[in-house]
Amino acid sequence: MAKNGKLITFLEYAAVKSVVASLGRLPPSAAYSVGRSMGRLAYRVAGELRRTGAINLRLAFPERNDEERAKLLRECFDSLGRELGLFSQMASRSREQLRELMEVEGFENIIDSKTARGHPLIYFTGHLGAWELTSFGLSVLEHPFTFLVRRIDNPRVEEYVDGVRTRFGNKTLDKLSAARSMVKLLRSGESALGLLPDLNTLDDEAIFVDFFGVPAATTFLIAKLAVRTNTPLIPIFAPWSEEKGKYLLIIETPIPAECSGDEEADVRRLTIEITRRVENQIRQYPGQWLWIHKRWKTRPPGEPPIY
Repeated sequence: MAKNGKLITFLEYAAVKSVVASLGRLPPSAAYSVGRSMGRLAYRVAGELRRTGAINLRLAFPERNDEERAKLLRECFDSLGRELGLFSQMASRSREQLRELMEVEGFENIIDSKTARGHPLIYFTGHLGAWELTSFGLSVLEHPFTFLVRRIDNPRVEEYVDGVRTRFGNKTLDKLSAARSMVKLLRSGESALGLLPDLNTLDDEAIFVDFFGVPAATTFLIAKLAVRTNTPLIPIFAPWSEEKGKYLLIIETPIPAECSGDEEADVRRLTIEITRRVENQIRQYPGQWLWIHKRWKTRPPGEPPIY
């Protein structure tokens, strides 16, 4: 069994590295195109994920018809495939070449915030477009930081992916054991911290706030961290622009912590605002969010399951 496990680990790693390396040798536009084709193939075979996506899109866009929602779901898989193409470029291109693959909007929001505070910031994003670019892009622009990740079960694949993510100075923290490390990092003044707040969260780490008008179990830890360390939050998103043929790196205006002394109220207010910022971006690029995730899986007490 141990030998079989090692073989499977190696084969998975070899497959991932082969795909990424092969796409990385292509020009960016070709890598994106091949990635989209892979996403479309995944759409055809991923019946359960399509079912989840269809349920989510009915909840989020009840005003749209079935054909419109089906189109958004296909675009979701296209977007995931395109991001794979981008990841291959992240692994193989120089800093200068990578800068050409994105158009930055609002970079002054980071510069101004760092100048005003002289202390770390909290960045957050959503699973929209190329969310890997929201961290990687800042390191390309010589502003690396530390961000939370869920470690990949295959250790060799994790080592490979982490090596790409940290090429230009970023650091990663395992989200399963990062609570103390996050507070220590922000109080040390060493680095900014990046997190993703738009996935379903278990009861003991969540409060329910509306997401597309439907109560969603949403992590309150980001807001609590901001309140307890008096740290502003900066939203960053990386949607694909069909018009420009490249990814946008959108850095929005900061959300101040504004600690009133009532921590519970402050945390709820911030969590609502974080969720609103993410939803606003998804509404602008509705085909690029991770609709195949069971975002509304955890329900308020007494409510029936959605999935």
